Amino acid sequence: MKDNPLRAAIERGEPQYGTWINMIRNPAILTLLKSAGFDFARVDMEHSAPSMETIADMALLARALDFPLMVRPPTANREWITRLLDVGCMNLLCPQIESAEHAAAVVRASRYAPLGLRGSGGLGPMTDFMPDADPNQRRAHANGQVFVVAMLETEAAFRDLEAIAAIEGIDALTIGPNDLAQDMGVLGTPEQDAALDVKRELVVDAARRHGKTCSMLVSSPEQARRWREDGVLLLGYSSDVDVLYQGFKNAMTVLRD
Repeated sequence: MKDNPLRAAIERGEPQYGTWINMIRNPAILTLLKSAGFDFARVDMEHSAPSMETIADMALLARALDFPLMVRPPTANREWITRLLDVGCMNLLCPQIESAEHAAAVVRASRYAPLGLRGSGGLGPMTDFMPDADPNQRRAHANGQVFVVAMLETEAAFRDLEAIAAIEGIDALTIGPNDLAQDMGVLGTPEQDAALDVKRELVVDAARRHGKTCSMLVSSPEQARRWREDGVLLLGYSSDVDVLYQGFKNAMTVLRD
């Protein structure tokens, strides 16, 4: 069975740079992103339209390329976690983690016993279609490769920050900046950036205390450098939509000049 290159790089302390896939459904985008120098890609199922079939195709190619795919499900529950892991995903970005109880439920769904109660499927993409005479060894290997990022997106979630960060099986922490800003009442105001930075620092500090890593969205080399120097190892830059829009907009500005 395959190892998870993203987890291995994080354990070596190597910063990993990824980007969002929000629109492009052709799995070949993964080959392009790897060629461009990215370390991983994130697919958004919460705010975008990819189907499970699209995710399954991408996950299979990602495993073949050794190019990590991280998926944000529409909701962080057993149904979605089971399906995503069984089609071959290893990395989950779990939205709207509201409490330590919710985070613990995510861990139970994502790990086999004794760490959790993940449902046990048969031969499939998650085993690379390799029959295994020792199912316990296969389950132990899978438990060691899954990588779960918990997204804190409300003030209520921060009341359980320490407890969430302490849970074995929650591998990384991050914020959902827009939803968190909305919940805090600062979305679209001059106070938004400063208010979110306070929350980001809380997440970084909690992760450091509990031996976890962090993920941050960045929109510039300066932001990436700032959070990398603060110990953040998962850095998400831009998206397919933003890069295409800005690229075409800049081109049209030149063409019409």
